[in-house]
Amino acid sequence: MTATPRHEIRARFTDSTVTVYQAYRPEIGLPAARDGRFPAVWKRGRMTWIKPSFLWMMYRCGWGTKEGQEVVLALEIDRGGFEWAVRHACLSSYTRGVHADQAAWKRELRQAPARVQWDPERDLRLQPLPHRSLQLGLSGEAVRLYAEEWLVSVTDVTPLAREVRGLVAAGDGDSAAQLLPAERVYPGHERLTAHLVSSAG
Repeated sequence: MTATPRHEIRARFTDSTVTVYQAYRPEIGLPAARDGRFPAVWKRGRMTWIKPSFLWMMYRCGWGTKEGQEVVLALEIDRGGFEWAVRHACLSSYTRGVHADQAAWKRELRQAPARVQWDPERDLRLQPLPHRSLQLGLSGEAVRLYAEEWLVSVTDVTPLAREVRGLVAAGDGDSAAQLLPAERVYPGHERLTAHLVSSAG
């Protein structure tokens, strides 16, 4: 059996789109799901983090129970845009084996329209798994492109989060797993993220 790579993009995707997740307070999340675009109160000047992993989003927002993250959104975005952001991203922290030195990393970080964190993937009980999941932070030009050009559809998946959480709490992990979005290894992810992974592993 082939071991799972330590760093891996897994996502729900079609030939033209990839689904990412975010969680917002109702004043943002509900209008976004209703209108298929972010409302005026959504701050384009701030960095926004998108996550291809549903379960990592559940870990981050506590199944939609954390304050300010009560509405969980599945956002279908253009694959070309997603890949552009990953290709132009910089790691959010200095990593030996990726950057020549701290100064080089800081220069790259200032210029990059996106940044990446690799965080432990999560299981149904939100416990960490051995491999890492991509978190993609968008800023500046990337935020504008995300909101105005890449966004294809917005779906409120808060009910799904609650249903899965309820099944997990009831001990019915099999039923919960069947409800999860079908995430697959993203094609060409190793090439796409080569500049974001240390040669040391």
